[in-house]
Amino acid sequence: MLYHALGLMSGTSLDGLDICHASFSYEHADGWKYRILNCETVKYPAAWEQDLGGARMISAEDLFALNTAYGKYLGEQVNLFLKKNGLTPPDVIGSHGHTVFHQPERGFTVQIGDGRAIKMLNDVPVVYDFRSADVLRGGNGAPLVPIGDRLLFAEYGACLNLGGFSNVSLEYAGQRIAFDICPVNTVLNRFAQLVGKPFDLGGQLAATGTADHKVVQKLNELGFYLQSPPKSLGAEWVERQVLPLLEPLSARDALATFTEHAAIQISFALENYKVNNLLITGGGAYNTYLLERIAARSGCKLTVPESVVVEFKEALIFAFMAVLRLRQENNVLSSATGSDSDHCSGILV
Repeated sequence: MLYHALGLMSGTSLDGLDICHASFSYEHADGWKYRILNCETVKYPAAWEQDLGGARMISAEDLFALNTAYGKYLGEQVNLFLKKNGLTPPDVIGSHGHTVFHQPERGFTVQIGDGRAIKMLNDVPVVYDFRSADVLRGGNGAPLVPIGDRLLFAEYGACLNLGGFSNVSLEYAGQRIAFDICPVNTVLNRFAQLVGKPFDLGGQLAATGTADHKVVQKLNELGFYLQSPPKSLGAEWVERQVLPLLEPLSARDALATFTEHAAIQISFALENYKVNNLLITGGGAYNTYLLERIAARSGCKLTVPESVVVEFKEALIFAFMAVLRLRQENNVLSSATGSDSDHCSGILV
């Protein structure tokens, strides 16, 4: 059966709203296949960037109002996207929303953007709030993309996302596991900005610096790297553990040092789980110097797909998760999130 779906994704970086229109087909012999048909990143206007960036600091009443307003904004953007591309309404829309709070240890996670508003403006079934049910089941509500990695990208031994943090998803002992490996762009971008660049394009700045191997060793000895999966990282850990080791260095040397550290940790994870065929997506997939260092240390075959997959894989997978929800099939893997069982998640309206 063939499905057409839209996936909506808004990341914490606030660089914009990713919209991915894709088709999904299932055959018993071949499993799931996908095609990305149209995609776009809608840059947030300054007002929305400010509202979303400050959402954690506002009152409960204002947060409820923002949830409604942002849901209407998402619905409007979907409407414009469909008209711009001359598309008929899809079978379903999967909306991740925008994360404001994520505290699974306290039993809640909050992604704003009321899916009912999206439906009202487009008259299409909408699935939203994918994470809360997993948290209620004792899970972390993350990562969710491993279901897509397993069913859409099974030809790869593992899927590595290089974003603010690096995280990997792979099959191990009959289960799909996933975990954070180490920070990447959350550190590299900070030091690139010290020399007036928003990020280190292609790793060119790091390539001209000199790695401080004593600092590399200290980074490699941080306690997080001794922990077993599932495990995850946050900005607070970077502030406390990583930056104090790098700040005495020049910006270029800090970039070279941390790039080497990231390559070591990623390569170690690949070797530990005997990965020899790796799909790489996320903004860091364009950091050719980092990829060269990973390849040199791991000997693993690295595959960077076409740019639409690099940039829209998360939105693609939320569209796919919505299709699974429509079919009442499991779309969250407990082996990745730590919840009590695999389950079918998301509110369908």
